[in-house]
Amino acid sequence: MLFEQIEQNKRKTVVLMLGFFLLVLVIGGAVGYLNFNSAVNGVIMAAVIALMYMALMVANSTKVVMKLNKGKELTQKQDYPLLWNVVEELSLVARVPMPKIYVIDDQSPNAFASGNSPDKASVAVTTGLMERLNREEIEGVIAHEISHIRNFDIRLSTIALALTAVVALLANIGTRMLWFGGGRRRSSKNDNNGLILMVISIMLLVLAPLAATMAQLALSRNREYLADASAIELTRNPYGLISALKKISTSPPMEKADPTSAALYIENPFKNKEKQSFMSTHPSTESRIERLEKM
Repeated sequence: MLFEQIEQNKRKTVVLMLGFFLLVLVIGGAVGYLNFNSAVNGVIMAAVIALMYMALMVANSTKVVMKLNKGKELTQKQDYPLLWNVVEELSLVARVPMPKIYVIDDQSPNAFASGNSPDKASVAVTTGLMERLNREEIEGVIAHEISHIRNFDIRLSTIALALTAVVALLANIGTRMLWFGGGRRRSSKNDNNGLILMVISIMLLVLAPLAATMAQLALSRNREYLADASAIELTRNPYGLISALKKISTSPPMEKADPTSAALYIENPFKNKEKQSFMSTHPSTESRIERLEKM
């Protein structure tokens, strides 16, 4: 069951990422068709913009995220020896370099990982997590975050965020250019096929940002399930993570969390109680626990 879940989530991630890249290229094609009479030129433009933006975001993600969430680096073991030991031990089990440790001064228990590769990874935990959770529960949480690092989830999340921004940018460019007069719109005025393609292209530009956001959030939820399963692979103890998720989900919301980083945390830091939907950043705690109890 454990390894089946891991493989299933990995396959879903591949499908989601391929769909995401395809969406970017389709939107680029729509922009090119409507404004330059060439879908191919639009696809090339979209690919270039996406690659440049992804490289920029991936290179600067860790510093930005830690600064936004007011994380302070833990430089000496004696400040939080339990936390240091747990991170060190689980890094060895996962066979990844020990990540940098950051502490966020907030009474709500929570944690997240950041970094573009295991060599440049970081783990951030709140002071509330250290105060309210026991060692077994902390191990479950840290194993979850180490799994994110080992599975390159943060890089995937950063790429997904970049692609979402690119889709929004292309849609904005396309609609503005169309508003002020696009070449294809004029040349296709008396062409029924061209008119149909124009309408489809306009609909794509309007709906693209929503579709991109839904794809980004679906990827985030899928990687949470994968990290949960991978954490159990490391600890061989689902009950520590189950207990931790129960405590985290029933605690007050965080005060210092950055809204743009909400999807990175092990649990939504703002404690939104809406039912799980296509627009949720995390799977419901109930569904995560249900899967963990079957392992």
